[in-house]
Amino acid sequence: MSDITLNIIAVSVFSVTMLILLGPLLSVSPEGLATVTATLIGLVSLDQLGWQGRGGTLLVDWLSQRSPAYCDRIVHHEAGHFLTAYLLGIPIDAYTLTAWETLQAGVNGTGGVVFKTDDIDRAVEIGKISQQEIDRYCTVWMAGIAAEELTYGTAQGGRDDRLKLNLLWQQMNRPLAEVPLKQRWSMLQARTLIEKEPNAYSALIKAMADRRPVKECCDLIEQHLQSAEA
Repeated sequence: MSDITLNIIAVSVFSVTMLILLGPLLSVSPEGLATVTATLIGLVSLDQLGWQGRGGTLLVDWLSQRSPAYCDRIVHHEAGHFLTAYLLGIPIDAYTLTAWETLQAGVNGTGGVVFKTDDIDRAVEIGKISQQEIDRYCTVWMAGIAAEELTYGTAQGGRDDRLKLNLLWQQMNRPLAEVPLKQRWSMLQARTLIEKEPNAYSALIKAMADRRPVKECCDLIEQHLQSAEA
């Protein structure tokens, strides 16, 4: 089960427990408690088994989106991915900033910036992946965390990003003990790239918050790069 599903189950159990304790004071019948309990368990089970936990993800994300600070952190995180992917020459297909946008777009996972991984997937499959490719993709995966730390001092997101790097190491049959060092190295590389292009990063944040198309976001980055070179 996902962390979100487990959290929902924990909240549900707590809610039912409180109802049982307070039921007599609130004049809630045992039948009513049984109905509430069965409904909660049924909804969580249906979401987990039939919808792979997406319902819980949508609910938690919808509640989180009520916070402007949360929304700002998300766009800063994803803009870090977007900018570093562009600077390192990795084509970007799409991006989403909410769970609902991700569902509408038909994107797997929790969303964020979707960039092409065909090259690295093929290289891993045939066992001929270069160090340059490893460095490029690891830097992009860790760029969201680097962007958050650069802006807020700490990162709250990035769990899925770390898992991608871990998975790559497993696919390459390399020692997982190397992963923490690679994560730190990649975050440092990503932070350096973002710090070198502050104007492009700031403009990209605004464009992504306005849900501008990928091509417009890429053109905007290029314009700021050319301005810096002039």
